[in-house]
Amino acid sequence: MNSSTASAAPVAKQRAPYGLLIAMAAIGPLAMNMFVPSMPGLQSTFQASSGVVQMTLTVYLAGLAICQLIYGPLSDRYGRRPMLLAGLALFICASIMCALSTSIEMLIVARGLQAVGGAAGMILSRAIVRDLFSREQSASVLGYITMAWVLAPMVAPVIGGTLDQWFSFRAGFWVLACIGSLVFLTALARLRETNQSLQPGASLIRTRLYMTLLKNRSFLGYTATISFGSAVFFCYLAVAPFIMVTVRGYSAIDYGIWFMCSALGYMAGNFVSGRYSMRLGNDRMIRIGNLLTLAGAAFLLVFGVTGFTHPSTLFLPMALCAFGNGLTIPNGITAAISVDPKNIGSGAGLAGFLQIGLGALASQGVGYLQGTWTNIGFWVMAIMALAAALAHRSNARQ
Repeated sequence: MNSSTASAAPVAKQRAPYGLLIAMAAIGPLAMNMFVPSMPGLQSTFQASSGVVQMTLTVYLAGLAICQLIYGPLSDRYGRRPMLLAGLALFICASIMCALSTSIEMLIVARGLQAVGGAAGMILSRAIVRDLFSREQSASVLGYITMAWVLAPMVAPVIGGTLDQWFSFRAGFWVLACIGSLVFLTALARLRETNQSLQPGASLIRTRLYMTLLKNRSFLGYTATISFGSAVFFCYLAVAPFIMVTVRGYSAIDYGIWFMCSALGYMAGNFVSGRYSMRLGNDRMIRIGNLLTLAGAAFLLVFGVTGFTHPSTLFLPMALCAFGNGLTIPNGITAAISVDPKNIGSGAGLAGFLQIGLGALASQGVGYLQGTWTNIGFWVMAIMALAAALAHRSNARQ
């Protein structure tokens, strides 16, 4: 099915709270990226192996994935606003628990709870945008919103690395608790309900709906595309700090500064997506984005296996991958959840579950194996980028 299939008009007629949408969507990525520079140091702090420390990221990603299946149906049934407020409250409490962790096991559990809370803003911001705008407009709005809120994850590794070096990894979690509290109070005061088609009889686990969506080739194709494309980035989160800090001996702050290259690439891609999605359409933007991501992953692989060690050979190709993802992801998400306009929240939740779930598996696999095979992450990233391009090409032919 072509992405030009008509979708339902927006159901809510109110001014979009752009600033709040940016903040609530940024909470999850902010918590993920601020912590990454501290991961290599946790091996000595808690006397844990690299694979166990990697679980603090994998469990976070798994929590984001699983809870998107829950927030979607709940927001269809009870509304976006109450689910968002509940999620933000949990995020605040879990961030405090992370800061007070006395063992790696406690930190892993707390990170999982933090992800459950952070997932609310990520999934419901997409659903709220789709409530307020048509399909093609949603892709543009998501592009602009993502371009703006990516600034937070862009500076997060710098902040996290600085706090880790000056204080400890715990300082970042106190900062996240404060940010979460500010977003919670703003949402409580300013956010109105946008879901004007509540489904009181909707079940929590919508197995039949999920199976219907998974049998829809259009939904499955778009979701596979964004899932494989996102896996490139999640693998990068496992590869980059390991290569920079553990293998090449750079500091956590160095990692944070260079990470800004990839974040700028993603922001630029989302700006282009916001500017041209209405004009070029979802499928063309996805196709261009996939090709750029594949090119960046190929450069990473070549530089990795040939022994280049300068940080630019690690972060500049990833900036190209990120730019491609900035074109692919907002258009792919919009196309996927527009398959069933009556169940936008559930569709967004299922797409997010598959997207982040695959990323978690790929990231954890790379984290466990890269200690014995340094370049495995580059190979996996190249394979994921190729799979994204092939998934969309197959979908576009139908």
